[in-house]
Amino acid sequence: MEHTQSLSACRFLKTRFGAPFRKTGYKLAFALSLLGLAAGQSIAQTKSFPRLVYEFQEHGKKAFQEKVFLHLDRPAYACGETMWFKVYNVDGMRHQPLDMSKVAYVEVLDAGQKPVLQGKISLKKGTGSGSLVLPVTLEPGNYTVRAYTNWMKNFSPAYYFQQPVTIINTFQPLGLKSAADTAAYAIQFFPEGGNLVQGLPSKVAFKATNSKTGKGASFQGEVLDKAGKVVASFQPARSGIGNFSFTPSGAGEYTAVVRFAGGKTIRQKLPQVQAQGFSLRVEESKPGQLQITAQGNQQEPEQLYLLGHTRGTVAVAATATLQNGKALFSVQKDSMAAGITHFTLFNGQHKPVAERLFFTTPTRGLEIETTLSKPQFGPREKVTMDLLTQSKPGTPTAANLSLAVFRNDNLQATDPADIRAYLYLTSDLKGTVENPSAYFTQTGPQAEEALDNLMLTHGWSRFTWEEVLNPQITNYAFVPEYGGHLIRGKVTHSITGASVKDIRTYLAAPGRNVRFYSSVSAPDGSVLFEAKDFFGPKEVVVQTNWLKDSTYHFQLLNPFSEKQAENNLHALDLSENLKEAILLRHHDVQAQNIYFERNLNRFKAPGIDSISFYGKPDQQFLLDDFTRFKVMEEVMREYVPGVMVRKRRDGFHFLVMDLTNDRFFQEDPLVLLDGVPVFDIDQIMAFDPLKVRKLEVMTGKYYNGSLVSSGVVSYTTYKGDLAGFPVDTRALLQEYEGLQLQREFYAPTYDTEEQKLSRLPDWRNLLYWSPDLTTEATGKATAQFYTGDQAGTYTVVVQGLTKDGLPGSKIISFEVKKPL
Repeated sequence: MEHTQSLSACRFLKTRFGAPFRKTGYKLAFALSLLGLAAGQSIAQTKSFPRLVYEFQEHGKKAFQEKVFLHLDRPAYACGETMWFKVYNVDGMRHQPLDMSKVAYVEVLDAGQKPVLQGKISLKKGTGSGSLVLPVTLEPGNYTVRAYTNWMKNFSPAYYFQQPVTIINTFQPLGLKSAADTAAYAIQFFPEGGNLVQGLPSKVAFKATNSKTGKGASFQGEVLDKAGKVVASFQPARSGIGNFSFTPSGAGEYTAVVRFAGGKTIRQKLPQVQAQGFSLRVEESKPGQLQITAQGNQQEPEQLYLLGHTRGTVAVAATATLQNGKALFSVQKDSMAAGITHFTLFNGQHKPVAERLFFTTPTRGLEIETTLSKPQFGPREKVTMDLLTQSKPGTPTAANLSLAVFRNDNLQATDPADIRAYLYLTSDLKGTVENPSAYFTQTGPQAEEALDNLMLTHGWSRFTWEEVLNPQITNYAFVPEYGGHLIRGKVTHSITGASVKDIRTYLAAPGRNVRFYSSVSAPDGSVLFEAKDFFGPKEVVVQTNWLKDSTYHFQLLNPFSEKQAENNLHALDLSENLKEAILLRHHDVQAQNIYFERNLNRFKAPGIDSISFYGKPDQQFLLDDFTRFKVMEEVMREYVPGVMVRKRRDGFHFLVMDLTNDRFFQEDPLVLLDGVPVFDIDQIMAFDPLKVRKLEVMTGKYYNGSLVSSGVVSYTTYKGDLAGFPVDTRALLQEYEGLQLQREFYAPTYDTEEQKLSRLPDWRNLLYWSPDLTTEATGKATAQFYTGDQAGTYTVVVQGLTKDGLPGSKIISFEVKKPL
């Protein structure tokens, strides 16, 4: 299957959903829905500025968004342990599982944003799972785990899933310190609507953090005018975040004095006061209704426009006239979808002049109930957990879940990621949100105020109005991986280095299960091979037909994203009080890898077809069933009636019988040795036939994408390793990592008394991991596992998603106590 490396949005639709799409029986309507076409939705009050709404919707069509969420088994690891994860890939608008991309890219990045571990994870119907073994060569520190699809590489890396994790290397000196306060602080200010404007009442949000930990900080603060007079006092409500109000005057310069715990004080100027401009205030005027007040310090009336949207779906489009410096908009809350609504105020020239985020708490979600067989267990005891998933109380629903059970220790400094908080909240915000799940578990006026403060201190990151109002023809360099991993490469002239187009290129992975792909280079020299069912590490052979194209050079390109997002990692600060937890982890890692190494390195065989890529052959010859000849020409002439051997002045040729038309083709077929194309038949004829186990022939025309050949003649050696066949020196031979082979999670069982009395130590930190636990229409499922030898508190984390996009998360705990 072939693609060009750069497709406009229209060409992308045509390429992906044109004639080939009709062949598979899909409907174009489904294709359009995948690309987020919402032109049919009803929009309130759009007649007054239809162009603005139209351009916004057109932008949404071209920039369809995926979201990826990773459920990591734990927040902290020790080198030598395995990091397990479940991938949820969803439609960025509706949060429904999305069967578009078939591959997720997962990386572990160090503090310098360099990848230290990478994996390509197979996705099916929007989910997949994988693992990464943390080598003992890693430096101890905080790392970022990020995940994305090929399509997401067209957009900012800020849209990728990113989760900080701590990795301890117990085989290296850790440099433990006393728990003394070495904090450094920073504070930021965010005027509501975007700017402080002279003479307009303003709400100003703030966020103060400990720069070393990234956590919110407590303090007392004051705002001073130019004369040193206090015009406002403030302190945080939660996680260093809060707000205050004041009316900036024409003096225009204000300074905040902030006193942190321990007597540390910083002075910082507030954002510059604008002489002219607008402010935007959002308040709940009465239950179920928002009043949005736009204020300007100009005297003349002006038509203003307000557009509000939630994840690309327009919720409100309204107009109002600015009179006496004020314009009011009324918005029904039930017109907005759950999550973050982005309000933008436009002036009479349709230029954005103020922005504000507002969060609508979901009224529906996946409710996950967990029932343990008992609240406390002993060592090596069976734990039974019953799960029930409901869309609302009394209404069970099917859901896809992932479940992790790990021991609490002081290393687990980061709260587990929450799929509900990620999809509705953090995936659509800039920056880091501290303990995001708390915004969903707490209710009441203080919780609502904390959410609104969060909206004031974080900005929207999924698009910019410049992109909407100044539309360009969008070229997407990375197409969705509908059929499997796309191996990217480039063809250049070996002498000039110039990109070369229209060159047929072949990629083969020799082995027992041969993989063969073909493509043609685009105008920029790029080549895409749709490598379906390509699992694990393999040596690949990439070449052009050197009999025709002998002056070209080929290189494989990095399949992972080379773009970096803002680095929000903080230095690892280990104190002496972590010494015991680190020692326990060290013993756990040692015991696991010494006593259970064989069980820890088992992989599931991928469910791929063992039939050759060209299908069932028309003729097959197992050469050991015949008298063996020492010359390949004799083998072909004596045993293979479907192939005529001809020798001309330029060498040997094969002519395959076209059984459909009862004649021989006049062109050479596609000749393969262990899946590698052989263009010079003389080389095959010189090859030792005693090294060949099997010979297969495909009669009739063979089609592989745009590759059309006059039949196939395929030789297979005993080991599938080319058996010393001389590959052309112009070919590229390179190790390439395909989709990750799925490692099996190992957990010992203690069903018998003998197993319970085993002297092998069981110091597992991670008791259980199940990435693909499903509940059917009854909403019920059961998980069973055994405790180990370590007493303590264990946390159970369940994440899940329904097919209609309802996310849910559940965290419980239980105790393991040793008998007295």
